[in-house]
Amino acid sequence: MTRAVVFAYHNVGVRCLKVLLANGVEIPLVVTHEDNPAEQIWFDSVARTAADYELMTIAPLDPNAAEANERVTACRPDFIFSFYYRAMLRPPLLAIPSRGALNMHGSLLPKYRGRVPVNWAIIHGETETGATLHYMTEKPDAGDIVAQTSVPILPDDTAHEVFAKVTVASELTLVRVLPALLAGSAPRRKQEAGNASYFGGRRPEDGIIDWSKSATEIHNLVRAVAPPYPGARATLLGRPARVLRTRVLDARSGAASEPAVLVEGERLVAHCAGGGMLALLSLEIDGEAVDARGFVERFGGAAVAPGS
Repeated sequence: MTRAVVFAYHNVGVRCLKVLLANGVEIPLVVTHEDNPAEQIWFDSVARTAADYELMTIAPLDPNAAEANERVTACRPDFIFSFYYRAMLRPPLLAIPSRGALNMHGSLLPKYRGRVPVNWAIIHGETETGATLHYMTEKPDAGDIVAQTSVPILPDDTAHEVFAKVTVASELTLVRVLPALLAGSAPRRKQEAGNASYFGGRRPEDGIIDWSKSATEIHNLVRAVAPPYPGARATLLGRPARVLRTRVLDARSGAASEPAVLVEGERLVAHCAGGGMLALLSLEIDGEAVDARGFVERFGGAAVAPGS
């Protein structure tokens, strides 16, 4: 029987762990993370899933420390799999399995190597992304590709919606290639380094709306950080605001001399300094939802310059 140590977290971790179990892979150890109490946990638990299947589970602070390496070595794994595990696995750990160490990444590699690839793909206006199973190397997300599955990104899809698609793509990718991988006949191809792109993690300040950008660019930011992520942030007449959902009403109109948020008819709209107009479908000010009527009550009928 093939043995694998699984490093996993999040929905992709849960689904891919279940794929291995369904295909008869013996899993002597699951390595996961303790949930961060400061983080909104909207995703499934690998730890609970492992407990359901009576699998041994650890959650080390440093998976590359000597103690964790010893635990993995003692399992004598044929493979190591990493499914949305949040820490890099270093070469001594990658060298333990006799048949290789593989990772499931949430993009169509070599594009969007690195952190939060779904969010970055939306911010950059991509129309597709997907999941890639690849061998791990010392350089992140750079190893040979075994299999990929693509999914569409629709113009109004949020990161949460796209991540759900990527989770399914991850499961389909692993289901499709696992028999060949276990048999030793799975394909592998080198990544085209010339097509590679790499992005790091996002910071809270990266969610602040730059109203000098176009309506399309702002819309992409809003949907990339929409709940359960923290939401796009702004300031209206000195009050903190979050823009949680938008729609592009006009992507081609000329740039506004100054950006403005105002009520037109029965809807809130934003004229963007980089060109185009947005409908603000969900807006919070001071933590309270505000629609067009509430906006007039709060600010009157005049246009408000965002950021003021």
